[in-house]
Amino acid sequence: MDASLELRGIVAGYGQGDILRGLDLDVPAGQITCLIGPNGAGKSTVLRVISGLLEPRAGHVRLAGEDVTGWSPQRMLERGVAHVPQERSLFPSMSVWDNMLMGAYIIDDRAAVVRRATEIADRWPIVARRRNDLAGSLSGGEQKTVEIARAMMLDPPVICFDEPSVGLEPRARKNIFGILAELSSDGRTILLVEQNARSGLAIAHTGAVLDAGIARLVAPASELLESPEVGRLYLGAP
Repeated sequence: MDASLELRGIVAGYGQGDILRGLDLDVPAGQITCLIGPNGAGKSTVLRVISGLLEPRAGHVRLAGEDVTGWSPQRMLERGVAHVPQERSLFPSMSVWDNMLMGAYIIDDRAAVVRRATEIADRWPIVARRRNDLAGSLSGGEQKTVEIARAMMLDPPVICFDEPSVGLEPRARKNIFGILAELSSDGRTILLVEQNARSGLAIAHTGAVLDAGIARLVAPASELLESPEVGRLYLGAP
């Protein structure tokens, strides 16, 4: 399906303050778009607006040309938009398997849920290998993999990832970026916010520089990686 996203004139924030101030952004279908920029630029707020967790004060969000502005999180899930947050979001006292099944809570067909869970466990063996272990006993990288597996229970064509590598050691970070690239190769649309901007851009097709609530620059990710000015301002030392 066409899973492109369009944001036009988005104004959104918290309380009386606006974080996004007229944001325009196109997210091409079937690609990874990585949002970079300083703290407070509004990167995570963009994801919250798209997934329905935050209703914009102005502007429009369109998914495959359909206006989905202000839709609830459940309605956006049903429409095929999943959100993997930055914070650890597993239930630590529940098993790995039960945590994954929580991703299918809106599906009434139990047989379909079991089939989907089996497919995911085949794809990411950690889910099957640790299925009876408490989620809280997993390492950070393992927990993030299970969070992604849970999001995949609905087979979403669009996934928003908020800093998926935060707090992970290098090998776990590499594994998570590999999973994101793998999901992109399936044809899914991925919008990525990543504190490690160089690593995020390295797997992305498109990069967008957010600053003060607007997209200052949108370009192929490879061009942003090679830009001395972008490197100096947003990427830090190589």
